[in-house]
Amino acid sequence: MKKLIQAIRPKQVSPKLVLSPTIIPRAEHNVSRRDIDSHALKVLYRLHEAGFHAYLVGGCVRDLLLGQRPKDFDIATNAHPEEVRRLFKNCRLIGKRFRLAHILFGNHIIEVATFRTHHQNALEQHAKMRDGMIVRDNVYGLIEDDVLRRDYGINALYYNIADFSIVDFVGGMNDIKQKVLRMIGNPLERFTEDPVRLLRAIRFLAKLDITIDPDTEKHLIASARLLEQVSNARLFQEILKMFESGTLLKTLKLLQQYNLLSSVFLHSPQHLSLVYIAAQNSDDRVRIQKTVSPAFLLAAFLWPLLATKTAELEGVLPRSLAFDTAANDILKEQTQKLALSRLIQTAIREIASLQFRFHLRRGNAPLKLLDHPRFRAAYDLLLLRAESGEPIAELAGWWKQFHDATTEEQLQLLKDVKPSGPFKKRSKFRKRTQNR
Repeated sequence: MKKLIQAIRPKQVSPKLVLSPTIIPRAEHNVSRRDIDSHALKVLYRLHEAGFHAYLVGGCVRDLLLGQRPKDFDIATNAHPEEVRRLFKNCRLIGKRFRLAHILFGNHIIEVATFRTHHQNALEQHAKMRDGMIVRDNVYGLIEDDVLRRDYGINALYYNIADFSIVDFVGGMNDIKQKVLRMIGNPLERFTEDPVRLLRAIRFLAKLDITIDPDTEKHLIASARLLEQVSNARLFQEILKMFESGTLLKTLKLLQQYNLLSSVFLHSPQHLSLVYIAAQNSDDRVRIQKTVSPAFLLAAFLWPLLATKTAELEGVLPRSLAFDTAANDILKEQTQKLALSRLIQTAIREIASLQFRFHLRRGNAPLKLLDHPRFRAAYDLLLLRAESGEPIAELAGWWKQFHDATTEEQLQLLKDVKPSGPFKKRSKFRKRTQNR
């Protein structure tokens, strides 16, 4: 009966905002086809030749206007996903929340999205809301509708392959010139629709070195709790973008400034210096085009908590069991915030557990540790811990010397290690008992 009443009741649709686009001709902007990915151009031209509208949209247009090299080139069109698939044999359709077409060129993907309208204009099977948040959004419309679904003005510019102009419906070009991040529409409603926009705002502020519109900032501060509604898988994907951005240090400081850091990371506020040093190290690697490890960065976040809880449990448990218990509890809690795979969890656990083995510098223990698959990551964390102010400068210095030494020098260093306490040989009886 409830569904029947909903079906016959007239839908309350917000009055449609009539947009008048500003057309910026090719002579008045700096976006050149020379700077556009060749695969993206092929897709744009084929859509255009088939009679569809085809635009570059979003971050790629923004970055080109700012003189940066885009990482991805996304396309918006009035062609439906099935129509796109008929045009491209190398196309696959993905997504449930957002139905998208991916055009594959080897390992390279060009993403094509159909213009969308507001969810209130949709049939039930095409769009769905829960507590104001969009959980399904396959409601197709016109470009005038699509622009209002985008988040920020700087991301709402369309490059038209038909005449190489830029189409601006919401003043995005002015935002680009003023270098300001401004939400399109009511910020509170837009953050409620998709709380991940909170993290996107922080990432854009850090990456683009821009300011934030006061009204957008006010609602960003008030909306932090909305991140609790987002799946841990979506949050993890957004965090990966932050890790790979090359501006992670600035991003983390902004997350802390806007009280969003604890929404995604377990961390010790007293030990953020370690996190910040690890973030700077990560940014340095990105600048020289080296890969970054999410497991290593998360190990840096969690190490102070793991060390503290392990020390607390050592009063009643052996160290190895105390660490295992602490790691189980902390990783479980972190995974509730971010969907960490078992592989990443295992890497974090190993990187952290090796920190305790660095204190073992007698016999063959250091040589065995050098052969551990996680040694390099654990060693890097040890050096960052010392740099952050932990009282392990002598230990980190010894390991740096040992790591860089020749085989002969390593053997001499092992001979020179002074016992830190009485060394007791384990009895055979105790060993046999443990093996049972």
